[in-house]
Amino acid sequence: MTTEETRVESLKQPAAPLAAGSAAAATAATAVLAQAVAKIKQRVLPLFVIMFIVNYIDRVNIGFVRSHLATDVGISTAAYGLGAGLFFIGYAIFEVPSNILLQRFGAKAWLTRIMATWGLAATAMAFVHNESTFYLLRFLLGAAEAGFFPGVIYYFTQWLPASERGRAMAIFLSGSALASILSGPISGGLLQLDGGGLHGWQWMFIIEGMASVLLCGFVWFWLDSMPADAKWLSVQERDAVTGAIVAEQAERMKNKPAHVSVLQLLRDPQILIFCFIYFSISLTIYGATFWLPSIIRKMGSFSDFQVGLFNSIPWLISIVAMYAFAALAGRFKHQQAWTATALVIAAVGMFVSTFGNASFAFVSICFAAVGFKAASSLFWPLPQGYLDARIAAGVIALINSIGNLGGFVAPTAFGFLEQRTGSIEGGLLGLAITSLVAAGVVFLARSGSKA
Repeated sequence: MTTEETRVESLKQPAAPLAAGSAAAATAATAVLAQAVAKIKQRVLPLFVIMFIVNYIDRVNIGFVRSHLATDVGISTAAYGLGAGLFFIGYAIFEVPSNILLQRFGAKAWLTRIMATWGLAATAMAFVHNESTFYLLRFLLGAAEAGFFPGVIYYFTQWLPASERGRAMAIFLSGSALASILSGPISGGLLQLDGGGLHGWQWMFIIEGMASVLLCGFVWFWLDSMPADAKWLSVQERDAVTGAIVAEQAERMKNKPAHVSVLQLLRDPQILIFCFIYFSISLTIYGATFWLPSIIRKMGSFSDFQVGLFNSIPWLISIVAMYAFAALAGRFKHQQAWTATALVIAAVGMFVSTFGNASFAFVSICFAAVGFKAASSLFWPLPQGYLDARIAAGVIALINSIGNLGGFVAPTAFGFLEQRTGSIEGGLLGLAITSLVAAGVVFLARSGSKA
């Protein structure tokens, strides 16, 4: 048995009576754990936020080139919607296998691999020349990205006590909001780089995709797979973190079978509830993400850069909302109630957006963004608190992959509706109804461990 394994095993043993009764020892142990958690957050959270920013930009930047793809490549509105959505089919198919392989090869190697392959796939989007290549490359981009988001969530379960994961998730998910803010001006600016035999939209894909490839080198040298590998933590700090995670898992496993398989949990109605809630959240997020630039273009004669600036506004508002809701949920608890409240706000905003002109719809979606982005961060502590940590990676990946199918349904349906009816009002109304139903279903979800 290795030295590290010996320390972990010792953490599982009952403490001596004298130590257990020592308030001073308990206070010191709490202080060491708090110090370790602070170091972990300072080291990994900024990197994960940056990774999520470039990840999200590579995923949604096609929202800014819809008109360019129609002009230069001949991609129709319906084909654009289908291609935007095919990303999530590739993502769903490879999500669970990717996260299982992450456990086998370690977070450091696997997250680096994911980032390198998605960067190359994103770069290849510059060479789309017809609808078939558009469909293929969007599917491959989804397959390449599969495992990143649930991989980070699983990473938190191995490095942070449960009490710290909600705040960490809020910070991590702010990366998507920051990406939405930055992607508009960045993509809009890159679209003006016509030259060298390439159109601006091709330069956008190349530059943004290669940024991910270059960043993966830093990820390899900066990340550690487990707390035991972290040389930047002291021995006491590593023991404190490992002990906290082991203790939480032991508490969760009381009165449970010694071995719980993924298939057993898939028969659990709670997992289906989690999948539906996250599907509803993703449906609204990606419906707004892929079609918001088109709504903005109807507001007036704007340049690509101006469209990008307007596109940043709802996401900027949503960052404030995410932190505010996370703080309220942390202080007053009742995670289900806060998640449901956020979903109701999203439903109201999407419903109201069906009235009035494009400018009114834009303002309404800004309001809805407060709800659906806050809901996306408030949701994850629910399954995290329910799942057995030993199979959490696979099940979290399953919830994420099924939920992200909302990213396939929303743009595909919106593209079909606009091509057939010339309007997306029916799609916006559908998003409102789905969010409202999900707000009710949230109260059926249990965030504590199973009995």
